Parts: sequence; C-alpha cells; structure tokens
Amino acid sequence: MKHDFSRSIRGLTATLAVMVSAGFASAAPQHGIAMYGEPQLPADYDHLPYANPDAPKGGRIVTGEVGSFNSLNPLILKGSTPWQLRFLAYESLMGRSYDEPFTLYCLLCETLEVGPEREWVEFTLREEAAFSDGTPVTVDDVMWSYETLSTEGHPRYASVWNQVETMEQTGPRSLRFTFATDNRELALLIGMRPILKKAQWEGRDFTDSGLDVIPISTAPYVVDSFEPGRSVTLKRNPDYWGKDVAFMRGQANIDEIVMEFFTDGTAAFEAFKAGLVTSNRETNAQKWATQYDFPAVQSGDVIKSVIPHERPSGMTGFVMNTRRGVFSDWQVRSAMLHAFNFEYINDTMTGGEQPRIASYFSNSVLGMEDGPAKGRVREMLQPYADTLPQGALEGYSLPMGDGSARNRQNLRKAISLMADAGWTIQDGRMRNAEGQPFTFEIVLPQGATEEQSIIDLYASALERMGITPRITVIDPAQYNERTDNFDFDMTYHRWGLSLSPGNEQRSYWGCDAADTVGSRNMMGMCSEAADGLIDTLLNSESREDFVAATRALDRVLTAGRYVIPIYQWNISRIAHAAELKYPEELPIYGDWIGWQPDVWWYEEE
Repeated sequence: MKHDFSRSIRGLTATLAVMVSAGFASAAPQHGIAMYGEPQLPADYDHLPYANPDAPKGGRIVTGEVGSFNSLNPLILKGSTPWQLRFLAYESLMGRSYDEPFTLYCLLCETLEVGPEREWVEFTLREEAAFSDGTPVTVDDVMWSYETLSTEGHPRYASVWNQVETMEQTGPRSLRFTFATDNRELALLIGMRPILKKAQWEGRDFTDSGLDVIPISTAPYVVDSFEPGRSVTLKRNPDYWGKDVAFMRGQANIDEIVMEFFTDGTAAFEAFKAGLVTSNRETNAQKWATQYDFPAVQSGDVIKSVIPHERPSGMTGFVMNTRRGVFSDWQVRSAMLHAFNFEYINDTMTGGEQPRIASYFSNSVLGMEDGPAKGRVREMLQPYADTLPQGALEGYSLPMGDGSARNRQNLRKAISLMADAGWTIQDGRMRNAEGQPFTFEIVLPQGATEEQSIIDLYASALERMGITPRITVIDPAQYNERTDNFDFDMTYHRWGLSLSPGNEQRSYWGCDAADTVGSRNMMGMCSEAADGLIDTLLNSESREDFVAATRALDRVLTAGRYVIPIYQWNISRIAHAAELKYPEELPIYGDWIGWQPDVWWYEEE
C-alpha cells in the first residue's frame, strides 16, 4: 500500500474536489465512539468519571520489575523492552475509557466521523497536538506511523492494517481510513495505534532500534534517563500539549515514574520492604496475608489496597504448543490437565485463597455456562459440530482433584488417556509402541519464581506417570525470542481479556495467526469453529448475539484443552507508599488502576 505523504495545498484541494464529486457521504463529527450504542460521556464532558481533576501534580513512584531490558522501543518485535513504555511513552488518536466495555474518546484527534456501516472512519487532528520537542503533529506523521508500524513494527499491528483498503489525507488536519472488510470494530481499533514523529526516524532502521533512540512522542511522559538492563526513569513533560484536554484531566499526575529491574521476585520484594520501591502489585494471596506485616505496613507508611474489577478472568497458565507432535493429540493434552493437581498446588502456593480459572471468559457474563450448550449458543456451534472438540456441545469442565498430594484418581485417568493416545508405561517410563519415551520441554524466563515453583510441583506428579519433562530457564531476551518464534513445547502465558472482545481474538486464536511470528496464538490452534465464531462476534449487531458468540467461542477454547489454567486474579492487591493515592470511584476495569499509575497522584499527609 503506497501513500503520498507530501501533498501540496493545491493538490489537496483537487483531491477534495474529486472526493466530493465521487459522492463521499458526510457524517456528523463525534467526540467518541462505542462498540455498541453511544458513548456514556457527552461531548462536553469535563473528565473521565474515575479520574480526579483536582489531583495535585508532583511526586515520584518507583516500581520493581523482574528481569532486564535491552531496548526502549516497545513497538517492534526485536529486543526486550520495559512493558510500561508501550502505554506511558506513546499516545494514539483516541484514548480508552476503562469505565465502559469498549468506548474511545478523542485524544490527539479533535473529532471523528464514520460511515453508515462503519465502512470508513475519518479523524481530524487537534490543532494544538504536539510532540515533546514542541513540533506539531501532522497528518504526515500519523500516516507514516500507521504504515511503518504495520509493515515494520511488531506483528500485532499488521492484522488491522491488512483490512485497510485505503488511507488518504482529506484536509489540512484530517485523514480517512476505508476498510476492505465488514468489521464494525475496525473503526475503533484504527484509532488506538501509537503516533510517532516521522522526522526522528529518517535515516534510521526502525526494526533494529534498541537503546540508541529515545522516543519523541506526544505522551505526557518522556524517557529522562536509563541504565541498560537496570532502570528507566520517565519524567512528566511540564509542557505537555494535552494537559487541558478533557480526556487527560486528572491523569498523568505523578512527576517521575521509575522502573527498577531485579533478578527475581524475591529481590524486588525485599527492595519494596526497604523502601527502595514504592509500589508493589502482589499476585499471591497467601503471601499478601502472611508477608505484608513488615514495619512500614505496621506504621502506616505503606498501605495495602485491594482493588476489585468486573472483567473476565482471561487465561493464565501453561500453554501446550500443538505445533509440536507431543501435544498435537487432544487426549495427551487432556492427560496433562488431569495430572496437574490444581487443588494441592493452589493450597501450597496461595493457601487455597484464589479461585481457579474455569474458562477464558469466566468471572463475567461472557463466560460459558455449565452443562450442554443451549439456545443461541448451541445454534452457533451446530454448523461446526463435526469439527468441535469433545465437550464443546455436550459440556466440559476442568478436572478436579481431591486436594491430596497424591491425586490418585486423576493420575489414573491421565494414564488411561495417554494409553488411548498410544502411550503406555514400560519399565517405569511412558513410551509409545516403538519404545520412544514421552518427554517435553517447559521453557520459563529467569525471575519467574512463582511459575517455577508451580512447575516443580507439577513435574513431581508427572514423574509418577513415568514422564520427566525438561525444564529450561533462560534470560528474558532469549525467552522472548523463543516464544515469539513458538520454539517451545510448553510455557507460561497470560491472555488478558476484556468485556468487549474483538479483532484481537484473531491474533489470539485465529488460523492465520497460528503461523505468524510474534502472534499470541501460542498454542498454534487452527479451528474452523473458532474462526467462524470470531467473525460472528465481530459482526454482531445485537448485544444478545455478541454474548452468545463469545460464550460459544469460550466453549471451543476451553474444550480444546490447550492450556493448563492456574488461579485467577479477580482483584488487584497493591501495596504502596501512603503518599500515593488513587480515586475512590473505580472503573469497571479496576485492575487497570492496579497496573498503571495514570490516575494515581502523590500527596503527602
């Protein structure tokens, strides 16, 4: 797709004339757009409902990160980058409200317009939008950003771009995207791409950028300093262009955000106890209950905050790579699920405090219901009946143990399933008819101490089945390279899911993504039913059909037995310095506040 980024005013006028003569439909400018219905906030809204417009500016927050980094560019596949940079160091045309299932409001754009069927979307940039160096954001920058990210950036940006038929400038501050496919979500997704400064990258290889390029963006934070592999400091830009934009009022309040990197979670926690780190997100309920009684907590200098949310559980656990023959048989994958003694592991790791993930969309209205598929869900599954995994129509639930360490009944079932798949215990080892042993490699990153502890418990159970997995722990850069290229048999992964699943589902579970390097289809699944149901939910025009399609997809994913789920995080546990505050009114995606400091502020007692 080629684009002319240097049109003259005369050429632009001619283009506009052609567009009018071609009968381009006009539409009313909007301040925001929702996936279904209208945005909750009116055009003259003052601030997001969960942001505090009176929050003071200033202060500092220090987070402890496990691992390392060798790049400051989170927009490409190469390298290991502090994950926060993708969200804190860049802005997009529109920003997401975390108090609605999926609604965007104008940020860099002043308004947007859409076609009658959302077959196109047009954005008009704010005249005051500027990069951190003071230069204005132009249509040229925006168009260059979209094409560069989609053709040279991380593969996650390519799927939407592949559904764009044309991108064209329509005015001094406006541009239009026309879509090649019927997909109502594209009008929203296209507004969420990071915007870069084109001039910064002239003469540079965008795909090879590491630590030599400090990003120039429109975001309220800029990279102030860094020590390779050890720390990154972001500072709030006092001349940030968008401080008076309604969407940003009450956001970006903290002056300095520091990310300190540690070799493992134990070192990061000790740094927090010592006051070197000022905010810590705890994922282990037992640790939260038993190890957060140190002096700073007792004195009130550190506050323990529990933040609820209403989003789906998502899927967190150990994914099996079906591209590898060892896990291509669903009966083998089912055996691995039976061998995983969740009840005992959960009791050991969390004191039994955290519920198990029951399905990909569990803990929400979008999750599959118990028992056989019924009503509209069954109707949507029926056309794929011959290809569905066992249990998708009839009903499927994860195997449950008795809570004992031996897990005898489930291990017997696991051994039986392995036999059905052609593997039996011979001389104490699980082997096939040719005598080859059943073994596989579990790949984990350094610093993933909790995951390693779970795997050690799991490996002990597998030993009783005559299976000895190879556990490989590697540095984060190697780990990212191997998982991006699907070079593993089993690994740990987390898919966060929202109340408005959409186009990203293709990257997670779609056939096209199964062979796309860097996609999040970690299991390598290719299912006609999943692809069809994703199309259905993307094009649903009623809430009822959307919910039914998602519940049907949840059944296909869960019954596919691709992941060994662990426990879910239906609340966020954040321990933080008493000076760090967050709003009393929480959004429905409350866990977002636990991950990001956007609406936090610093205020001394």
